[in-house]
Amino acid sequence: MEKIKAMIFAAGLGTRLRPLTDTRPKALVTVGGKTLLEIQLMKLSALNVGEIIVNVHHFSQQIKDYIASYPIKDVPIRISDESSELLDTGGGLKYAFDGHDDVPVLVHNVDILSNADLGTFISRATSCDAALLVSKRPTSRYILFDKSMKMVGWTNINTGEIRSPYPNLDVADCMCLAFSGIHVVAPTVFTLMEGWPKKFSIMDFYIQNCDKLHIKGVTQTGLRLLDIGKLDALQHAEDFLLSLKQQDGREYD
Repeated sequence: MEKIKAMIFAAGLGTRLRPLTDTRPKALVTVGGKTLLEIQLMKLSALNVGEIIVNVHHFSQQIKDYIASYPIKDVPIRISDESSELLDTGGGLKYAFDGHDDVPVLVHNVDILSNADLGTFISRATSCDAALLVSKRPTSRYILFDKSMKMVGWTNINTGEIRSPYPNLDVADCMCLAFSGIHVVAPTVFTLMEGWPKKFSIMDFYIQNCDKLHIKGVTQTGLRLLDIGKLDALQHAEDFLLSLKQQDGREYD
């Protein structure tokens, strides 16, 4: 089988990081002297993936120019251009691979910093259609899993909303875990996406199809994660990366 591919979601508007994103894409916001995009490219290229795809929309030319001058040449980096229309996470994934691919794809949000062992995660993302890296961190929205860690639905604990293709699903019988924005999708996912519209959310797709696909949750002991979605998180990002490095000696920046 060919090497696994990787995709970085970098097309978002980054509205919660304004005013920084009034003049640049979120992917080119810096942490400790490196852009968020560079941090992810370094991490993914170290996995020896066959190709890295970066989708773009907001200030797309800035990212294109950045990648054109990026020094790592060991892994091909391809642009999936959504300049004319932002396609959301599901539509962006479908568009990047023309609705299908013949190898699994590791998907990583550009604004997620973590100590995730991606190599181990990929090795555990077998015998399923999609593997989602999840944890017990506090949030309002949780993915629901049965005792075998198969996804069965989704809930918003603030509103009480429950979404699932399984009728009469009891949340009390489920494990509620938070999604990290990191997942691996198998070629079977792209096949099922063929009937979906141009623009859609990957989580909506997972929720509606978790009875048709084997979507499993994967946890990692000691997982620490920071979502750079707001300015206050960005202010703590450099200290977060430093603490990860001090904890286990690995480079995260």
